[in-house]
Amino acid sequence: MSFQFKVLKEIDEPNNKARLGIIEVAHGIVETPVFMPVGTQATIKGILPKEIDELGFSIILSNAYHLFLRPGHQLIHKSGGLHKFMGWDKAILTDSGGFQVFSLGRINKINDSGVTFQSYIDGSTHFINPEKVMEIQMALGSDIAMVFDQCAPYPSNRHETQLAAERTYSWAKECQKYHNRKDQTLFAIIQGGLFHDIRKENSLKLIELDFPGYALGGLSVGEPKPLMYEILDHIVPLLPAGKPRYLMGVGAPESIIEGVARGIDMFDCVLP
Repeated sequence: MSFQFKVLKEIDEPNNKARLGIIEVAHGIVETPVFMPVGTQATIKGILPKEIDELGFSIILSNAYHLFLRPGHQLIHKSGGLHKFMGWDKAILTDSGGFQVFSLGRINKINDSGVTFQSYIDGSTHFINPEKVMEIQMALGSDIAMVFDQCAPYPSNRHETQLAAERTYSWAKECQKYHNRKDQTLFAIIQGGLFHDIRKENSLKLIELDFPGYALGGLSVGEPKPLMYEILDHIVPLLPAGKPRYLMGVGAPESIIEGVARGIDMFDCVLP
């Protein structure tokens, strides 16, 4: 597996747990903390890959959900993979699309097996599950793939949040089983909404599965920022120190600063 993470320096103060590190993947080295610009459909709108490189970015994010719907992961695979398709020779992380499935598409059916939904593009019906999500991301050939998760909306009650967290754990195990691309690493996603105990339980169970990196999902979805910071204060200290910590969907400058101070290594957002 072409993946390594090393913490180079860290601060251990009551209100500052910031750290510097490097992530090594098949397409280069990424210095952390890092903000990943989002090229949802294999392009960052209004900016050429060359310009992104010149700005100093070493990793970008693309979205498996959107690429699955259009132009299709098979076409990208036949084109030589996502790097060649978009003309980017540095690192790429692909989001599994779990958030988009539950926020963009009309859900027809969801159960422990997967999700049947309608495309936001043309209304066509699709079924995806952990196996399919791994197939898509392995075909795309990103350096870092994400497990398929269920993101409970904000606000959600305790029952809904618990169910989403349990499915996320179950699907993470399935993703591990089906993921077999050696030059691509697979990160877990922690769910649990704003319930500290559900978040903690989900975190500890996923840590037992020994993923190379851990993301916090289901935040920055409309909740007040102080509540998000409370979750970080509660959960980040539980995460393995020797593995990257990724706060999904967060890109406001003040939130990045707050996240870094709590020991977060990776951020992404459709901003700016």
